[in-house]
Amino acid sequence: MTPTKIKVLSSLASAAYLLTATLAANLTVFQSNVSFVPTTLPPPGPAANFEAIIEQFTTLGRTTVWRSVKNITFEGDTGEPEGMVVIDEERFITARGDWTAATVSYNGTIINGTDRSPGAGYAHLEVYDGQGKRVVDATLTKPGDIEYHIGGIEYDGQCIWATLAQYRPNTTASIIAIDPHTLEYQSLYHYADHLGGIVHDTKTQRLATLNWGARNTSIWSLNATSPNTYPAFSSPISVLKNPSFFIDYQDCKFLGHSKYYGHRAVMICSGVATLAINVTIGGLALVDFETMVPFYEVPLTMKSALGTPITQNPFDIAWNSANETLRVYFLPDLHNSTLYVYEPVRNSPYEY
Repeated sequence: MTPTKIKVLSSLASAAYLLTATLAANLTVFQSNVSFVPTTLPPPGPAANFEAIIEQFTTLGRTTVWRSVKNITFEGDTGEPEGMVVIDEERFITARGDWTAATVSYNGTIINGTDRSPGAGYAHLEVYDGQGKRVVDATLTKPGDIEYHIGGIEYDGQCIWATLAQYRPNTTASIIAIDPHTLEYQSLYHYADHLGGIVHDTKTQRLATLNWGARNTSIWSLNATSPNTYPAFSSPISVLKNPSFFIDYQDCKFLGHSKYYGHRAVMICSGVATLAINVTIGGLALVDFETMVPFYEVPLTMKSALGTPITQNPFDIAWNSANETLRVYFLPDLHNSTLYVYEPVRNSPYEY
């Protein structure tokens, strides 16, 4: 594959830099007669009808009844899914880890700021069709790359945003932008901390990235932050602590600047928190993009057929215009993954 400039980043032409260096992923194509994504890219599901999503989400509660719409089994070994993008249910794009050597705990000792060995593995972006059949598997890292952990991902209608990080806290990560049509990518920033989830505010051209456990968020301005790729480091315009301990966010999506919250930028996050042995809670939260303050939080108790909390790792959300309701997608299980699609039942009992 011949590297070319990623055209989907043309909307960033007003930024303080021009992106030219493109990296080609190692592709394994399973359906040669099928495009990776629709030729004309649709708008992202979360942002397309974000006010309707927010309005209904804020009527949900603990006693909301969730209806299973359908399940789709994904073909092959899905590894450890970390992030997901749903494109009109025609394509399901997953970010997954392929671990070849586990990290090893330092048994309570901190060495060079972290608590475990680096381990080894590969970061993948995998595309499935609407029936769960694999279209392509893109390996984004090379043997020996220390930043091989890919986290939550974001689709903004033009490109896919992701992070590649060391698989341990308090280390390093890179922010990348991926062309959905070719799966070529560009490394924008290198950062001195682990990064997982990533969200793009398309109105202000800012990125929010979440560190290990989503305890901090880093805000990056695509119009102001100077890029520094590996091994040099860039600095975000701000770093904020997460004031909520309801759940650790695993995967987040940008919604929009909502009239319900004074036109502040709102994202929606999914995740889990382990409170004690065998006690794990899951949920969804509307979160202020700039401050990490939660606007509204809803616990979810559903589990996969394998017993995994439904909000473990990847999720996406969209508005179902036919039923006038929000639709949520979950991919909780490792290796043998089923996509679970849910909608809230209208007029479910509301609990404050």
